[in-house]
Amino acid sequence: MDSRPARAAFLEQLAADGVTHMFGNPGTVEQGFLDELRHFPGIEYVLTLQESVAVGMADGYARATRRPAVVQLHSGVGLGNGIGMLYQAMRGHAPLVVVVGEAGLRYEGLEAQMHADLVGMAKPVTKWATRVVDPDSTLRVLRRAFKVAGTPPYGPVLVVLPADVLDRPTSEEAVPVSYPDTASAPDPAALERAAGLLAGARRPIVIAGDGVHFSGAQPELARLAEIWGADVWGADWAEVNLSVEHPAYAGQLGHMFGENSRKVTGAADAVLLCGTYALPEVFPALEGVFGEGVPVVHIDLDTDAIAKNFPVDVGLAADPRRSLGLLADLLAERMGEAGREAAARRLREAATARA
Repeated sequence: MDSRPARAAFLEQLAADGVTHMFGNPGTVEQGFLDELRHFPGIEYVLTLQESVAVGMADGYARATRRPAVVQLHSGVGLGNGIGMLYQAMRGHAPLVVVVGEAGLRYEGLEAQMHADLVGMAKPVTKWATRVVDPDSTLRVLRRAFKVAGTPPYGPVLVVLPADVLDRPTSEEAVPVSYPDTASAPDPAALERAAGLLAGARRPIVIAGDGVHFSGAQPELARLAEIWGADVWGADWAEVNLSVEHPAYAGQLGHMFGENSRKVTGAADAVLLCGTYALPEVFPALEGVFGEGVPVVHIDLDTDAIAKNFPVDVGLAADPRRSLGLLADLLAERMGEAGREAAARRLREAATARA
């Protein structure tokens, strides 16, 4: 590979990964690679007038495309302005690759204007935060950043790009990022156990979150709710995980107080959690969220979410789309014709009452 400045290689890496938009608010130290953008017409720089807006736009873009979006912020002040929205991106699992410019490694000991511990600032609100210190590792670090951001559970990452590092030559080759395939199916025995616990329910509920959206599991969630006759409640979701017009859609659980959510969760005789955790309120209930002896099954690719705050009977670290589809098949089989008819009747009655 021919040598070229790392700032040009950086943009080559974005192009290799199919990046078409970069959201940001630049400063002087980013001028070098922004000048290079004229040679990359396939990458559009979306200029915002404040950094939190840049992060918010990228968050929405990443959710819509289900791919990592690129954000460019300017040194300590720019990153500081974006911290609040990065916190929300971390909470909402939006895959963002945030690149932050700084003056250069040569100025490290001078604490010059705009100097800040950028990695330290970002660590609490990112999955991973790092700094490139060698031009020959620029693309390797960027590929790792994209992989970390774009692997469930999704979330923002930060890469600090010192200007003097980007000015130096590198012969690193720009190649597409290697993402792991996370469309894993649960263990059949564990899935059978889950179906056995849930099949006999008469007041079942599903508590779903945006993990359903990122898995593309909306059709599977709808089908499972129809077969099981379950109300579907949203917990901290921002996506259309189930249409509000679907007869199983019951609404959103309380955002603020666990006492409000407990009126719903405590009345269920079986609970399926998927794509979220129990439960993301501001003032959550500390106990009694689920009825005594009520079976709780949790499906998520985020292993931290499963049994995070309360025990579950079966926890399945697996892809929601595949898991919900397989679980729906097992429930249909175990419930039998009479059970499925009762489930359909529950769904009709609930939809009528809500209407």
